[in-house]
Formats: sequence, C-alpha cells, structure tokens
Amino acid sequence: MNKAIFLDKDGTLIPDIPYNVDPALITLQPGSADGLQRLLENGYIFIVITNQSGVARGMFHEHDLQAVEQRMQELLATVNIPLTAFYYCPHHPDGTVTSLNIKCDCRKPLPGMILRAAREHNIELSSSWMIGDILNDVEAGNRAGCKTVLIDNGNETEWLPGPFRTPTYTCHSIDQAANEILSLQLA
Repeated sequence: MNKAIFLDKDGTLIPDIPYNVDPALITLQPGSADGLQRLLENGYIFIVITNQSGVARGMFHEHDLQAVEQRMQELLATVNIPLTAFYYCPHHPDGTVTSLNIKCDCRKPLPGMILRAAREHNIELSSSWMIGDILNDVEAGNRAGCKTVLIDNGNETEWLPGPFRTPTYTCHSIDQAANEILSLQLA
C-alpha cells in the first residue's frame, strides 16, 4: 500500500489568492520544495485535496480547474516532485449554481475526498498525513484516519474547537512539517 501526503492547495501548497484560477498567478509556497523532496525520498506520494466553492458560487467554471491542476503539475515537476492526483470539491450549500449548492461528503471538514483518493490509489491512511492551513483541513484528515499538520500561517481565523480539530503537529511551513513527519517516522 502507498503512504500519502494529502495537501491542501490554497494557503498551504500555494499562496492563497481567493478564487484564483489564473495559472499565471500560481506559485509554490516558499520553503515547500525542499520539504516535499525529503518526503518523496521517504516514499510518500502527493495528492492535492481542495475545496473549490467558487464553482458552486458561479465565480468560475469547473473546467477552469484543469489549468490550475496543470500549472501545479508543472511547478512541482520543475523541482522533480510528481503530483499523483488532484481532488476538488465544487460544492457549497450557499452556492448559486443550483446543481452544486448541496451539502456533500467531499467538502472539508468531511473526509470524502481523502477516502476516495485512498481507494483509488491504494493508500494506507494510518501511514499518511493531511497538511493544511485551517482546522477544516485538520478535521478532514483526522476523520479519514490520517495524522495531520496545521500550517499556522495566519489563515485560520475561527479556531473552532472540536473532537477532530487537533493537529498532530503545528508548523509554519511544509519544510518544517516534513521535518516533524520524518522525525516521527524514524522514531
């Protein structure tokens, strides 16, 4: 079975530009490539798990996310890091697109995208990690059975407590998260 690093997109892997689907504005977060490289060398695969409520809100089309995924593939390839998969949730209960304004099981903090990725890529969740910049990411990972890292970069503003909202580690970058993950793996 595979072990994975599930990565939130906006604010974690790339800088958070709200509702951005312009590939020209997408860059990797500083300090992420080195950490991802070390995780790759230790056998992890990488899967993006992202809420994209802009689709349900009518701000952009679902097909616009193909260019976003392609840009992320290209950026990671420049540092020799393969992206195994890209999962997104286009739903939001307050959306203006009727077919997408639903409550679903894929929108984080629910674990649907992670569980689907685990089935489709033969992933052992107990050996995997979810890394994100808000507690909804942490909750999704914990609900799925992963260990979790909160990238505390100021994006979490609500700090709502709950039984699944405590991360395994809190770090300031993916590079620091990689250090913690690998130190636990070697312990």
